[in-house]
Amino acid sequence: MSQAINLAQLAEQIAQLAAAVAEQARMPDPPTPIRPLPQRTLLTVEEASEYLGIGRTTAFKLIDSGELQSVTIGRLRRIPVSAADEYAASLIERQCKSA
Repeated sequence: MSQAINLAQLAEQIAQLAAAVAEQARMPDPPTPIRPLPQRTLLTVEEASEYLGIGRTTAFKLIDSGELQSVTIGRLRRIPVSAADEYAASLIERQCKSA
């Protein structure tokens, strides 16, 4: 008989825990920032490679060859968005001329 009572109590506690978890899941999303972030002027190599749709290694090769301009800030390497746009435009121009 005591096992039946213990099982009933355990079942009740599990139901309460499930209700608490469900309530937590219904909590609203955190508020959005008051001030939106400004549009970025400089991208990391990873961001630039994603922006261009190429791999990180390819982006570094393009930087080393001078095809993709970059700047250094201390020990950081950054790609201006304008440089990524210019590289993409030059690719398109070269492909159109050769076609």
